[in-house]
Amino acid sequence: MIPIQDLFEAHLTVSDLDRSIAFYRDVLGLPLAQVFPDRQVAFFWIGAPGNSMLGLWATGAGPQKLSLHTAFRVSVEAVLEAPEVLRSAGVTPLDLVGKPVTEPVVLAWMPSVAVYFHDPDGNLLEFIAMLPQQAQPQLGVIRWSDWAPGTGV
Repeated sequence: MIPIQDLFEAHLTVSDLDRSIAFYRDVLGLPLAQVFPDRQVAFFWIGAPGNSMLGLWATGAGPQKLSLHTAFRVSVEAVLEAPEVLRSAGVTPLDLVGKPVTEPVVLAWMPSVAVYFHDPDGNLLEFIAMLPQQAQPQLGVIRWSDWAPGTGV
């Protein structure tokens, strides 16, 4: 077997490439790596150039849609700020089941802290950070404020 080290590239389908480029560039702050208009695809760097990429492929405005999920690793501090930052950009922060939230959730089985949201095409995006504490799978998915007291984070 070849030992896999990390994920280099992921792809999402979008209905309007220009609108999606603006969202990922201007709202999420990802650096645009390259656009191939003839193929209707745009690539963004995640982290430093050459680290990993996100590809957006235009599928057109047909009636059938495909919704995918992509998670972006960020710092714990960034996840904690994300609900306010997303709301100020006109994006609704969500919990794991898609309900609007004012704070991140903790996936205690990992443990990680996360905030979910949708791009303009309904793809589910996530900001996630691993937490240094021991996993507590019996807690399930809880609000950050229920996890944070006494955790040292």
